Amino acid sequence: MTMPLTKDDCPAGFYDEEIEEAFRRRRPPLLIKYKDNIRAFFAASVPPLVTLALILLTWQLLCVGPTSALPSPLRIWSEANDLILHPFYEAGSQDMGLGWRVLTSLKRVAVGFGFASVAGILLGSFVGQSQWATRGLDPIFQVLRTVPPLAWLPISLAAFRDSQPSAIFVIFITSIWPIIINTAVGIRNIPQDYRNVAAVLRLNQIEFFWKIMVPSAAPYIFTGLRIGVGLSWLAIVAAEMLTGGVGIGFFIWDAWNSSRLSDIFVALIYIGVTGFILDRLVAFVGSLATRGAQAN
Repeated sequence: MTMPLTKDDCPAGFYDEEIEEAFRRRRPPLLIKYKDNIRAFFAASVPPLVTLALILLTWQLLCVGPTSALPSPLRIWSEANDLILHPFYEAGSQDMGLGWRVLTSLKRVAVGFGFASVAGILLGSFVGQSQWATRGLDPIFQVLRTVPPLAWLPISLAAFRDSQPSAIFVIFITSIWPIIINTAVGIRNIPQDYRNVAAVLRLNQIEFFWKIMVPSAAPYIFTGLRIGVGLSWLAIVAAEMLTGGVGIGFFIWDAWNSSRLSDIFVALIYIGVTGFILDRLVAFVGSLATRGAQAN
């Protein structure tokens, strides 16, 4: 069905305003129908793109000279475009694309962060429920959470005598503290009315945990999980620089030893994008679980 002619295009006596109006209501033009979505898309995407272009232009102007210690964006592209265009090539145990290295690091993060999530939620629930546990454990948590991730690495290497479990332990011990603290805060902020309902219904501890504590504290729990997953990604990159292997952290250290600065910049982009995706993924799951509720 074609669009009716406008009034100016129609011969006299053949134009019907009611027919044209009905047609427009039935099939409005795409630009009119989705104008709000299009406007929102450009409002969200144009500012960061313009900012990125300005940063790249400034970087190029500052580093374009032959005496510059850092490579310019165009030089990085010319020297390391294969890392950008072919992230999943594999030609040997250490000759592989950055996509495989990121996946290797993500496997370690998944294990360490998974253990930290379970242990942190359980321990945070215990601390949040008990005043004595809060007084006894909270000062210790506040001290241990300030220890840098790499400070735990020698201890983990001495305990496990293997780089793989040592890196996982560093992830675990680095990411568990915000999960514990935020979960405990969420448990302490459960409304008293919810506790009264649980007492009336005579819920046991397991039922109270799953039906009252977890749903009520979920916004706080996912806030801790978002912080924890970011710390996990930071910790694995730092740990892999010292433990070796095929992860993204060791790639950066090996590129530095080989004076491949362009490769390092490309790896940093991979790390930043991956960390952003991890944060958004946890935030998306949290929005589904909490139905958009936010921690106060």
